[in-house]
Amino acid sequence: MPCGPPSSPSGSRAVAVLSVGARPQLVRDLPLVAVAVVWGSSFLVVKRVAEPETVVAVLALRFALVLPVLGAVAWRRLRGLSAAQWGGGAVLGVVLGAVFLLETYGAVHTSATNAGLVISLTMVFTPLAEAALRRSAPAGAFLAAAGLSVLGVALLTGDGGLRAPSAGDLLVLGAAVARTVNVLATARLRSVRGVDALALTWVQLAFATAVFVLAAPLAGPSPLSVAASFDAARWGLLLYLSLLCTLFAFFVQLWAVRATSPSRVSLLLGTEPLWAALFGIALAGDRPGPLALLGAVAVLAGTEWGRRRAPRFPAAG
Repeated sequence: MPCGPPSSPSGSRAVAVLSVGARPQLVRDLPLVAVAVVWGSSFLVVKRVAEPETVVAVLALRFALVLPVLGAVAWRRLRGLSAAQWGGGAVLGVVLGAVFLLETYGAVHTSATNAGLVISLTMVFTPLAEAALRRSAPAGAFLAAAGLSVLGVALLTGDGGLRAPSAGDLLVLGAAVARTVNVLATARLRSVRGVDALALTWVQLAFATAVFVLAAPLAGPSPLSVAASFDAARWGLLLYLSLLCTLFAFFVQLWAVRATSPSRVSLLLGTEPLWAALFGIALAGDRPGPLALLGAVAVLAGTEWGRRRAPRFPAAG
């Protein structure tokens, strides 16, 4: 969307229109674009801060740093939750933990470009799953978009069929499926309907973090030993994941749903895979072959087309 001054002079009236129209829209858009950028960069950051044996410990540290801040803000709302709401949040927390485990392990074992593009299949998986649950056939245009996305992933991860997808690619694909389950469960679980978003997020993250803390010694070193081994650079990357990719992103989304339309939020946050590919190619040195590059373009086009053509369903219940 053009946001600079007009290319030809049109007097003070055009400047006034620009100042009262485009500038407020730009102010509303920039935080959402920033979230998409940091999310897109997170796959590269994860690869540099975590190793296969420290994934669970890094996840525990990432969310343990966020929980006190969110908890302080949400304290009064948390006190109002019922036992059933806490239980529903705990179930969603376990699902969310599975999402992050699959996604992080996958990102460590594949390229940042692949991880960022494969995870975007959630945008077509979720409407397909919702349509299946409702026994409603999606429009042909959406099915075509979904097919294009899946074909793009096949080209991207298999380099045009020249090799099998890596274990990391398959793990990220599993994370996309788990994300879909998380979205559907959040919408359909009766015990969490109407629960304050901030309180529900804290409960989910708290239970996911508890799972990570308990599982970390079984999967590798403990979170405390990993934290003690980090140098300043890795601490900086971990804080980036905690403060920007998690805390900042959450509060921007809470603000955005009140400041702009849901379709615009979806449009801007949907650019995450594009940023992931740019970071992977520009900074991580990813060099996809011609067919894989064609697949990347197909994924971006298919998921964006699918997001625009996805069937719209009323809220469950």
